[in-house]
Amino acid sequence: MRLFAAVLPPAGAVEELRDALAAVPRGDGLRWTAEAGWHFTLAFMGEVPDRLLPDLHARLARAASRTAPFALRLHGAGHFGDHALWTGAAGGLDSLRLLADRADAAARRAGIPMERHRRYTPHLTLARSRGGADLRPFLDALAAFEGTPWRVDTLSLIRSNLPTSGVPGEQPRYEVAEAWPLSA
Repeated sequence: MRLFAAVLPPAGAVEELRDALAAVPRGDGLRWTAEAGWHFTLAFMGEVPDRLLPDLHARLARAASRTAPFALRLHGAGHFGDHALWTGAAGGLDSLRLLADRADAAARRAGIPMERHRRYTPHLTLARSRGGADLRPFLDALAAFEGTPWRVDTLSLIRSNLPTSGVPGEQPRYEVAEAWPLSA
């Protein structure tokens, strides 16, 4: 199954972001991410064989138990080149990065080949562009966005179900496969 570790924003944070995006003009050339897809990916694992799941679960549980809950809020906007628009995070970024490092290490130690490690950039993807888009109007519109802080207290393992219908614009479906409380 296709998996990744993530932090999921609570309903209140999702509502604040939805309200902020309501004032943002929708541009041509962007595919907007559905609210159900809003999350902070910590470690993308890709296809994980079933035989590795027990060890992965045990290692992610250990990572969560070694991490204290922390405050986070949605914050501003950013981009990756001209192909991805996102909102960032503020607050306990050191704790979020530590949790991302621990989730990555848990996957590696469970035998999952992970991409080359690079510094974690906390982001929640809002829209993507295939051919490149002028993201400046969106960045400007969201620059002052500040969400209300919430307490991150759960590490989630998410199963990503890729579209199979062939319908243009269909997005992956995400489901929580397992979750562990942060409890250090």
